Amino acid sequence: MINKKEFLLQSIIQAYIENLEPIGSSQLKSMYDIAYSPATIRGYFKKLGEEGYLVQEHISSGRIPTYEALKEYWSKRLSFSIENIDFEMLKRVSKQMGVSIFIKQNSKNVLQNIFNIEYKYMILEFGDFSISIKYNSALHKFLNDMIGLELDHIINISKQVGAFELYKELSNKISNNSFEILNIKNYLKIAVEYNLSEDNINEFLKGNVLEHINQGIYYEELVPAGYIGICHDCKVNNEDIKMLVVGELSKDYEYFYERIAS
Repeated sequence: MINKKEFLLQSIIQAYIENLEPIGSSQLKSMYDIAYSPATIRGYFKKLGEEGYLVQEHISSGRIPTYEALKEYWSKRLSFSIENIDFEMLKRVSKQMGVSIFIKQNSKNVLQNIFNIEYKYMILEFGDFSISIKYNSALHKFLNDMIGLELDHIINISKQVGAFELYKELSNKISNNSFEILNIKNYLKIAVEYNLSEDNINEFLKGNVLEHINQGIYYEELVPAGYIGICHDCKVNNEDIKMLVVGELSKDYEYFYERIAS
């Protein structure tokens, strides 16, 4: 059962997401018809501030949740049960909320065969295409162990082990798959504001970022502080896709997912 402090923290986070302004004890009590007195609420606000969950910009102002509080909130509340997405609604809501969406069609290509061409080249045969790379005995043996694996897995593994020619060739192939960015302006504003590196920007704008992450929630390891990245494996028009949502932690993602689910 949720305790009083957790309840008040969740309440102030919800109030902040709805209003995007500091929330005072009397205001919070009125908004949610909370039974506790303003003095009791202020006491818990002080404790939550000492624990790093709330901050007060001015002595006379209300409180706002910290990034850490918002990260914990979304980590507990976001669900990955969404399956099919209404694409037209996704376009409207992403623009309305100011979040960027990166979408790539999931590849189901698997490595089927490897052909050694006179110990000079190797031809890797996938379901829909083939590539050729320079022969290397260790890489040849390594790739034989990956027969039957999907393209995305081989791309990730090739980067991890430093097989950069293989990684480049496969990345070029997968980049030709259907890829789309919704509300790109929002991401470019982030890139400029946080002076992101050219490599980082290209990872997102070319869709390569989707090759390196799995379904889940990402924070500073992927996006600047104060932002969230939410990766999904789902469907659009019954096509398997991988989708990455990038936006500020203070956005209402529960509302977002309620609207886009078809």
